[in-house]
Formats: sequence, C-alpha cells, structure tokens
Amino acid sequence: MDKHKEQAHIHAHGGIFGKKTELYFSLLCGFFLLLGFILQKTHVDPDWVSLVAYIISYFFGGYFISIEATKKISKGGFDIDFLMIAAAIGAAYIGSWAEGALLLFLFSLGHALESYAMNKATKSIEALSDLSPKMALVKKDGKLVETPIEDLKINDIIVVRPHTKIAADGVIVTGNSSINQAPITGESMPVDKTAIATTDQLPDFKDIDKNHIAFTGTINGDGHIEVLVLKLSSDSTVARLIKMVSEVETQKSPTQRLTKKFEKIYVPIVLILVITLCFAYVIIDETFSESLYRAITVLVAASPCALAISTPSAVLSGIARAAQKGVLIKGGKALEDLGTISTIAFDKTGTLTEGKPKLTHVIPINDFNETNFLQLVLEVESLSNHPLAKAISKDIKEQYQLDYLGKASNINAIQGKGIEAMYKHQKVLIGNGKLMMDEGIAVSDTIATEMNDLLKQGHTVMLVAYNQSIAGLISVMDVPRKTAVSTLKRLKEIGIKRMIMLTGDHQNVGDTIAKQIGLTEAKGNLLPEDKVDAIKKLLQEDKKIAMVGDGVNDAPAMALSTVSVAMGAAGSDVALETADVALMSDKIEMLPFVIGLSRESKRIIKQNIFISLGVVALLVPVTILGLTNIGLAVLFHEGSTIVVVINALRLLRFKMD
Repeated sequence: MDKHKEQAHIHAHGGIFGKKTELYFSLLCGFFLLLGFILQKTHVDPDWVSLVAYIISYFFGGYFISIEATKKISKGGFDIDFLMIAAAIGAAYIGSWAEGALLLFLFSLGHALESYAMNKATKSIEALSDLSPKMALVKKDGKLVETPIEDLKINDIIVVRPHTKIAADGVIVTGNSSINQAPITGESMPVDKTAIATTDQLPDFKDIDKNHIAFTGTINGDGHIEVLVLKLSSDSTVARLIKMVSEVETQKSPTQRLTKKFEKIYVPIVLILVITLCFAYVIIDETFSESLYRAITVLVAASPCALAISTPSAVLSGIARAAQKGVLIKGGKALEDLGTISTIAFDKTGTLTEGKPKLTHVIPINDFNETNFLQLVLEVESLSNHPLAKAISKDIKEQYQLDYLGKASNINAIQGKGIEAMYKHQKVLIGNGKLMMDEGIAVSDTIATEMNDLLKQGHTVMLVAYNQSIAGLISVMDVPRKTAVSTLKRLKEIGIKRMIMLTGDHQNVGDTIAKQIGLTEAKGNLLPEDKVDAIKKLLQEDKKIAMVGDGVNDAPAMALSTVSVAMGAAGSDVALETADVALMSDKIEMLPFVIGLSRESKRIIKQNIFISLGVVALLVPVTILGLTNIGLAVLFHEGSTIVVVINALRLLRFKMD
C-alpha cells in the first residue's frame, strides 16, 4: 500500500507530462534504445554517438525506478527496483549498454502501466459527492432563502420544487409527489410519497414510515413538497455512502503478485552473492578484474528482467483483449482475481433487467374489447407526466400500433392512488384498489384474485374503471434483459456455483425475476448498507465473490467485493469509478468471456513465472562456475524475456470455446 501511495504522489506532482510522465519516460527510453542500437549496428562515426543514445535511454528508463529504489533503501529494504538498477549499471560497466537499456525499458514500461489506475478511489468519492445538490431552498419567516447544504440545521424546512434533487434527509411535511429513489435505493419504479400527518413526537428517522421519508440526492417528481430536515448533510444517506466507499477503497490492497513476495528473499541473496563473488580472487586463482567480471555476469544473469515483465506483459495483453471486446479491466489484481470466483452477486435494476418499466399484461373485462380498452388507457395515460404513465403510453403505441387521438381531458392525479380523467363524457379512473374503493366501484373476487396473483409475481398492477365499473386491468414490470437467461446458463457451465440477486425492490419482484432467469437465490428490500452486510456474509461463506451492479447504491457493496463489475452505458459514474471491471458496451453477456479470459491470463502468468525463474535457476550456477561468458548469459536472459512476452501475447487471440 505504501509503495503505491508513493507512486501516486510522484505521478500527481513530479512530472513535466503530468500524471502520464512515467509512461512517456518509458517510451522515450525505448526510443533512444532503438536509436542507439541502430547507430551501433550501422557503425555510425563517431562511436560515442550510439553511447550517448544509450545513456539518454538509461536516464529515461531509470529515473522513476531509481526514485522508488532510493526510497526503499532509505527505509532499510531492497526490492527488484534496486536490483534492476544495479543490473543495468553492471551491464554498462562491462560494455553491454544495449542489454542494460533493454532491461530498464521493459521494467519501466511495466512499472508505468501498473500504476495507471491508482487514483480511482479519489475519483469515486468525488463522483459520489456530486449526488447531492450544493444548495437548498430553506423556508424562513415566510421567505425562501438559498442556503448551502452544509449550513442546514435539524428541523429546518426545505422547499423542493418539481423535478429537482432533494437536498437533505428528512420527512415530508407538506405536499405529495412521486420520487425517483433509484440513485440511492436502486428501485426501478418511482415511489409515491405523502406528507406525514403530524410532526409531534417523531420517532427515529429509520423508524418513520418510508412513505413519508425523503433521501438526499433523490429526484422529486411533479409535486411541490416541503421537507423537515432530520439529518445534517454530514450524516445523510449520501454522506454514509461516501464514507463506506472511502473506507473500503483504503482497505483494498494493491496488486500483489508472487514476484513481490519472492523478491523479499531473492534480492538480498543476489546482492550478497554478487558482493561475495567480487572477492573470489582471495580464494581461487584469478585476478580481481576476473572476479569482478564474474560477479557482474552473475548480476546480469540473475537480474529479474523476465520475472519482472512476466506478469505485466500477461496483464497488459489480457486487458488489451478485453478492451477489444468492450470491457475495461482496471489492473492485474482484478484480472487475476476474477478467474478464481465461483460466487457472483448481481444488482437487479439495469443489470439483470432493462431498468425501465414495460407493459406486461392487458386484461379487458365486462365486454370491453382489447382495442377499445387500450385506446381508453392510451388517451388518459398520455395526459400524465408520471413515469409509469409515460411507459404505458409508449408501449401501447409500439406494441399495438395505436395512436393518441386527444380524446381525454380534465386529468387529475390522486397522490398515492392513481389518476382520474374524462373520456367520451364519462369518468375514467386508473389506479390501485384503494382508489376504486374510495370511488365506490366494486371489484369482483375474480378481478381481485387476478390482481393479487400479478402482485405476488412482482408486477405493478393498475385497475381501470370507466363509467363507474371496472373495464379491466393493466400491469407493468421491469423485465429481464433478453440475454440474461443465456448469460447465467453459460456462467453455470463455466463453473459459477452461486448467483445471488441483491435488490432494493420488493422480495416478490426479486423472486420472480430470479425464477425467470435462473438465479440461485434473491434477496430483496435491501438498502445500500444492507447490500454491504450481504456481501460481508457472502465473503465469509465463499472467501471470494464478484459483485455486478450499475447504481450509486451499489458502490459500497461493489467496493467491498473481491472483484466489482459495473454495467457501462447504464452505469453511474460512481459505479464505473468504483468498479474493477466495467462492461462498457452494457452487455451482460460479456461476463462469461471476461471470466474465461481471466482464467487464461492466470494460467499464462504462472507459466511465465515458471519460465523466468527456471532460466535464472539455470544461468546463476553456470555463471558462478564461470562456464559461460556475459554474451551467452545475456542471450539466454533476453531469450527468456522474449519467450515470456510471446507467451503473454497469446492472450490477444483469446476466444471462449
């Protein structure tokens, strides 16, 4: 963790090219290496021209590595950064400038790419902060005063105009409205909210009826409401989300690979060995120069160039292959971890479902034919601005090829119940059972049974009455993605054992969707903190899990999971920033491909480490015994690097069987 924080500091503050300075320095190292090699092979006069190119290459390739090595040494430790610098200096000392520059180029390139996404935690927190509005309209002495949300006090009354964000957690005291809570709870449908009857002896915020509660960052509908502030901005739901993401992000360790564990033992041993070999002339019959040559040859042979590039090259190839398929993978840890997953938790809205309400049932009764019934509904719903009304009107037009004729009038929204209007000089009511009861319209047992069956299946059901009698009913639902069933089936085939839905919607809705698409289980009625608790429990049971989501309410749970996957086009900025993997094309069917790619990447990384360590294990004894010269050592050494890179490049052609 400390090392990566230091890297982030260097990237942020120390570079003429800004945050990408280390990457540009690495590319400049490669350019001058190539230039020096061409000048050397073409025998350009004078000879020192190629040497200057190599020295410049050394500067660019070794700059950031030297800074890291120096900081590590100042804390009493050595790592591969130091060994790479020592090997490059040793290669230069014995005249192998090209080999030394190549070592620095390959290592610095891997170094730069690994630190590419180090600032994602900061970005995710900034994106979360954008949820809540900066100012609120506070009602004071009959006047409206624009006030920064930080200055709001408990029991202030804030006025929320239609289609604006709510600035504080509180209880609605005046007015009714339909509020879009998706940014916080992930609910697919706007929720009807009404004013609380009295504010005397209010219970704790969490115990107040949710029909009267307003959350910071949620979006007001058509109604004009007033909210009594019950939480300061620092304690709001959004503030809690920010705190959760911050805590989890800081707990996440950076990419830790086998090479990092190995270097703690390997580097000191190599350094002791090389220093010892410098004095071999004391024991065996050779000159100091010969002992020094032997020591430098061992240092070059033992330098972990292939080992250092074995993982970054595979990671880079895997990430590049994923990008070709419209998937962004943020670093090697996510790429490796995803291949070990056997449990996946999914958000519902916008992930497994379309995220938009669709007309699912049209049931006319009492001698109404379907066309006339649909025309009646279309005429009335077209006058309403409610999101469900808009969805119903759109689907009737598209599915049944009917046109809006403008024959309804006098629409009136009855908050929490439905709407009423006039159609062909008769009153039309569209809404819930309570609306019909209040209007004295009888609902038969058959209709009530049909309605309850649909409600149990997770549908939102509306009764339609015309001329004081029931004309039929309609229902809407957030329907599964067309590719959800085939995707989950493929995930089971490749070894994913548990697939759980975590949703803010009702348990009935979750169970219905889960049954339709083939999930193992569903957990409903979850707030953001409940999702975090669910992820913690899954981690205890299965050790490693992936979380797939798209909303702000998913951010804390996604940050806590082993690997977080965000749906791209439908995903929020927060989810995308928090996520380790982003499906940019918004295609959930890419998930099996990414898991397969991750598993193949992990296999290739293991192969590369075996190859690189195998060559070192062969070369070091041979060079110690003086059985080879520096030329052959470099040839084998660089040969292993080429083999490792070629092996990694196979990932660029990866395909699922």
